[in-house]
Amino acid sequence: MMLGFGSVEIALAFWLSIASTILCVVYGIVNWNNKGDDKPGGDA
Repeated sequence: MMLGFGSVEIALAFWLSIASTILCVVYGIVNWNNKGDDKPGGDA
């Protein structure tokens, strides 16, 4: 039992969801002010 969860799989799913949330937040902070593609007439 890890952290009081019933199985290792449940604990792994919990930690992976926390890790993916942290990764998404860090990615958003790093790319906060990127303006992206400035070419006019892109995909229309």
